[in-house]
Order: sequence, then C-alpha cells, then structure tokens
Amino acid sequence: MPSSSKRHPRSSKRHPRSSKRHSRSPKKIIKSNVKSKLINFKGFPEFQPNLTPKQVLQLGSFGGTYFRDIHSTVTNKHYKGKTVIKEFPKNWFNGLDIDTMITSQKYDQKINKYGVKCGSSLDAWEDSGWIDKQDPYGWFQWYCRFYKGRRTDDDKRQIDRWLKLTGPKGRFKNRLLNMIKKKGSGKNDFTISPVIRQVLQHWAYKI
Repeated sequence: MPSSSKRHPRSSKRHPRSSKRHSRSPKKIIKSNVKSKLINFKGFPEFQPNLTPKQVLQLGSFGGTYFRDIHSTVTNKHYKGKTVIKEFPKNWFNGLDIDTMITSQKYDQKINKYGVKCGSSLDAWEDSGWIDKQDPYGWFQWYCRFYKGRRTDDDKRQIDRWLKLTGPKGRFKNRLLNMIKKKGSGKNDFTISPVIRQVLQHWAYKI
C-alpha cells in the first residue's frame, strides 16, 4: 500500500479538489419514508391534507421553481422569491439549496420526488382566473399561509379546489386509486402514475 501511494502522487492531490466540487453541488433531501398524517384545521373539517408545507418542499416539488422571481399580471407587481419566503419558518428549508430547489428560474424535474414534470404555468393559472391577488404565486402559497394561521375570504374557494382534486371525490386522487386497484398493486408502487403522485404532492397529499 505505501508503494502504491508513491506511484500516484497526482491522483492523491487531485482527490481533495474533486471532493470540494462535490460539496458545492445542491443538497437534495428526499424523505421517501415521510409518514403522511391527516392534518385537521379548526372550522374546516372537510380540509384534510396529509403533508405539511415543509414536507411538500422537503420531498422535492415544483421542479425547484415555485418561489422564483415573478411578475404577476393579477397584481401588476414584481416579486422576488427570496424576499417572499422570508415570511415562512427557516426550518421549512433546512438542507435544501434555495437557488436550485426553491427559487430557481429553471424547472428541473430531477428535483421532484417522482422525477417527472407536471403542472401548468403561472400564466395559464392567471388566464384561467385561479389566482387571487393576495396569493400571486397560487394555491401552495395560500396553503403555506393558511397552515401558519392566516384566514381570509378566499379560504373556501381554495379548499374547494383542493377537494375537487384530492378530496374524497377528488378526480386525481381517485384516478390514482383506481389505477392501483386495476393493476392489483399497492399504494407504494411508485411506477403507477408518478405524474399524478407528483401533482397530489404539490397539493399537500400523499396516497
């Protein structure tokens, strides 16, 4: 072993530099063993997501772009993502590379828990009339604030949207359950519609 070290002095010197470059790469925490648990909100018994905002982010969501810098056509204002997220607890972002996993301007599907791309653009949501001026980023921003305790007149509309997607009769949730049943597989068979699973995760729900 000592003689081998003497024959390869350059390789030995290059290794530390390689290690440093590796340490600069974005940290990605994927908690595949996250235990989903129904969350209850007083006065809103029908709204029962099972992922907290922190869990949604930590699992890997939105291709790393949700809180990017945007110009809202609803408010006609510019928003800086790193400023927007200051209102949320810092521990929501523990271990995450903010530039690539939270405020990136470039969508990277590898960031996502299920490694797929899904969702519409902000422009599409604005054109559809789904964006309220109090939450120019959309539903997940509303959920983050609702989870923290804010209550507004827009809560019922946002909860209705959630119910239609992933409530007891939610179209995405039940489509996935039917696909699982048809295949005769289990809920943890992630080969069954990773796209729907990623969508549900963005809406704070895990089958």
